[in-house]
Amino acid sequence: MSSRTAEAGPAERAQVVLAGLDDEQRSAAQAVQGPVCILAGAGTGKTRTITHRIAYGVHTGVFVPEQVLAVTFTARAAGELRTRLAGLGVGGVQARTFHAAAMRQLRYFAPRVLGGPMPGLVENKLRLVASAASRHRLTTDRTSLRDLASEIEWAKTTLATPEDYPIRAQAAGREPPFEAAAVAAVYAGYESAKQRDGVLDFEDLLLVTAYALEEHPEVARQVRGQYRHFVVDEYQDVNPLQQRLLDAWLGGRAELCVVGDPNQTIYSFTGADPDHLLGFADRYPDAEVVRLERDYRSTPQV
Repeated sequence: MSSRTAEAGPAERAQVVLAGLDDEQRSAAQAVQGPVCILAGAGTGKTRTITHRIAYGVHTGVFVPEQVLAVTFTARAAGELRTRLAGLGVGGVQARTFHAAAMRQLRYFAPRVLGGPMPGLVENKLRLVASAASRHRLTTDRTSLRDLASEIEWAKTTLATPEDYPIRAQAAGREPPFEAAAVAAVYAGYESAKQRDGVLDFEDLLLVTAYALEEHPEVARQVRGQYRHFVVDEYQDVNPLQQRLLDAWLGGRAELCVVGDPNQTIYSFTGADPDHLLGFADRYPDAEVVRLERDYRSTPQV
């Protein structure tokens, strides 16, 4: 942002933020209240649009920067959001991955929720999975252990317990490396081993944070008081566990903007469900839906 713009008043800054956006991007950027769904194909400027939307909301006084939580899927994407917002004269917005946001909150609330400090994290599931598989006399190699770990991750992100994993896996058309009952037994053993060691895995970060908000009113009150506006990038890649945490953050409120491309789901193997994006208008009948359709990446020759 130029020094001249930095010295401008809020109303002028808001208009500067809108300058250079196309009609659809501008419409999305100005939709700063209520549920908003931005359907954005590749190359249509979705990151530009959501950062300008946040900046416009701040400069018009609708958003307080520190009360905005923007969530995406990679630390790099979160960093890009922060960098672009800084360039638009907006600081203080929390731009994080789901896991980073959950870890920050759980670390703070762990004494209240878990009765002690934040537990250690399982960086790699394979050791605990191998131990559980061995106890159930499964012959494994590194490939089958990775496949077992992937099945456990899929089960947890789709909120399937060891008990209902066989039915859920069959319904989803999964092809596990062993019989579904054996995978369920390993899954149960893995969960028991984590409890014994007093550690959490990355899925637990989201699950326990959601639980804290759902079951501890004072925690929910504090978190929801802190964050009043939510933006979720790449919403087509949200899985049921992430959606549960998002619902817990919202607490029934509808100050939510999601952006995604239903044709570009890349995390379906971990339980991502584009129906969250496609069904957004059904869930929020008063949602404003904006489509970004102008491709700025492709040249006329392409």
